Parts: sequence; C-alpha cells; structure tokens
Amino acid sequence: MARNTLSRSLHDVGLAAWFGGTLANAVALNPAAARAGDDQATGDVANTGWDRWTPVNAVAIGAHLIGSLGQLRANSDRVAGQQGVGTMSTAKTLLTVAALGVTGYSRVLGQRVSAAGAPGRSGTKPSKKTRSDAAAAQEQLDKLQWVIPALTGALVAVSSYAGEQQRPSEVLPGLAATSRS
Repeated sequence: MARNTLSRSLHDVGLAAWFGGTLANAVALNPAAARAGDDQATGDVANTGWDRWTPVNAVAIGAHLIGSLGQLRANSDRVAGQQGVGTMSTAKTLLTVAALGVTGYSRVLGQRVSAAGAPGRSGTKPSKKTRSDAAAAQEQLDKLQWVIPALTGALVAVSSYAGEQQRPSEVLPGLAATSRS
C-alpha cells in the first residue's frame, strides 16, 4: 500500500508541475519578457526563464513517469480485469507519449532559440532582428506552448477519471461486467 501511495504521489506531483509550469510560462513568462526593455533583453529573459525551468520540468516528468509505472504495476489486475480500466490506461499512455513528444520537440526548438541568443518581441514572438532559423523556431514555440498544457491538462482529467474507477462502487461492477463478457 505504501508503495502505491508513493507511486500515486510521484504521478500526481510530477504531472501537476509539468502542467502548471508550462502553463505558467506560457501565460506569464513569455508575455512578461516583452517588458524587459528591448528585443535583445526580451529574448534573454525568456531564454533564461525557460532554461531554468527545463531541469525542474525534467524532474517533474521523470517523477510522473516513475509514478505512472508504479501505479500500472500496482493496478495490473484492475487494468486486465475491470471493464473500462484498460481503455483508460491506453488513453493515458497515448496522451503521455504525445505530451512527451511535444515537450521534447519544444525543448529542441527552445535550445535553438537560446543558442542563437535570439531577440524577440515576447518569449515566442520574434523581432525583426531575429535570425530566420531562430524566428521559425519561435513561431513554432508560439503554438506549442499551448499544446503541452492542453495535453497534460487532459492527462489530469483522465487521471481524475482513473481515480473514480478505483472506488469500490466502481470496481465490483466493473469486474463483474468483464467476467460476463
């Protein structure tokens, strides 16, 4: 039981940080960087903020993944035997893979922008002085900054649903329905 509680905590805290941090950076850091003074200072502030967030985000994602694997192991009988749990687990896995892919790709783009020392009008809006390769990366990041919180927010919702499936009032009917199938 303690191991499952640890897994649940790692899953939830990691996911909360992944979701909340990327959302906060999209909502606050990127637009606030535009107030840094000039285009170069704007780029420097945004790049510094995202570069500082990256290791924290990596730990959060790692915690989430470790917790997810622990939960899957602890609930393997329910996944196999309770109606709807396998489908929910598959949905969570697909959302996680998508969020990981977008997060990884966004980091690659962010590294291009940071390495170029790219100026910007905000954290994700290039200025006229931004090199074309860095500007293209910033334009992609402008869209992707919202995709990660959308995917991780969907993971929060599916995880909440998964918690509901663990209620005794759901487990017994779910197991009975599977055994009748």
